[in-house]
Amino acid sequence: MDIISFEPGQRPRRVEGPPAIPAEGFLWLDFERDSEPDWYEAVDDLTGVKVHEGHVQDSLNLAHPSYYDGVGDYDMLVFRSLAPETEEGEFATRPTAFFLFDRVLVTVRAPDSRSIANIKKRVLESNIRLPSRPVSLMHLILNAMIDRFLAMREPLTDVLDAWRDALLDPRNPFGDWHAVLAYRKQLRKLQMLCEGQQDAVTEWRDLASVELTEHLSVRYNDLLEHIHRVYKYAVYQQQEVESMVQLHFSAVAHRTNEIMRVLTVLSGIFLPLTLISGIYGMNFEYMPELKTHYGYFITLGGMGGLAAVLLLFFWYKKWF
Repeated sequence: MDIISFEPGQRPRRVEGPPAIPAEGFLWLDFERDSEPDWYEAVDDLTGVKVHEGHVQDSLNLAHPSYYDGVGDYDMLVFRSLAPETEEGEFATRPTAFFLFDRVLVTVRAPDSRSIANIKKRVLESNIRLPSRPVSLMHLILNAMIDRFLAMREPLTDVLDAWRDALLDPRNPFGDWHAVLAYRKQLRKLQMLCEGQQDAVTEWRDLASVELTEHLSVRYNDLLEHIHRVYKYAVYQQQEVESMVQLHFSAVAHRTNEIMRVLTVLSGIFLPLTLISGIYGMNFEYMPELKTHYGYFITLGGMGGLAAVLLLFFWYKKWF
């Protein structure tokens, strides 16, 4: 358990030993889910409020979606954040549980949460505007989590651009369709994640037991707008993937048409030549041309001239 005390006029500081709510200000109790499954006991001792058993189970559930629930003494918000093992084109998420009391904020999260570690460092160094209430601190943490999703847009866009360039390269036919389908699956996952985040934060904002000032309302509206930007990006990228698939089929059809046009031109040239050779290949005894002294050369010359005329004609028509 990591405890940070926020008191007016003082820099935030870590508290060692059994925590006590300061006369003015509030506490942030940060728990690691894996190593502190009984975190609720310390919260009960500090606040005198017994955390609902179902909420305790929700905070320990790694598969729990973004969700809000409130009781008379506190609000619980589960928010799925980006996991550090995110790779190019893929991402993983885990839930962080927020328990918002009147003068205490409790977070239950994964041990390697980058967003909370970053906020904790900035708060202790006092290089940001310090929150005056637990609800303000929760906004800082949520905003840091959403900013990590916003930072995903550039690498994901680069991946799609690289695929699009490879798709239009005629020398190297594109064949990495499994990766494209996996990418689309990730985008769909991101879209559904944003929908859950929006629903949870909106429901909490509308039903919160704490009073939101006008300034905080604006900041939480901005937070929802950031989530919506990620959502729109996921939808737009899915449309881009669909367009890329259609572009692939259009490119394949275009290459097929080019090949068929060349084959048609060649067939148009050789078809009359085949007809001529077929006529003179018939085994009749009385064929006048067979007795011509220079008939062979005249026929070959006529066939060559006919081929040249047809070739010029197709070139004039821009059929190849």
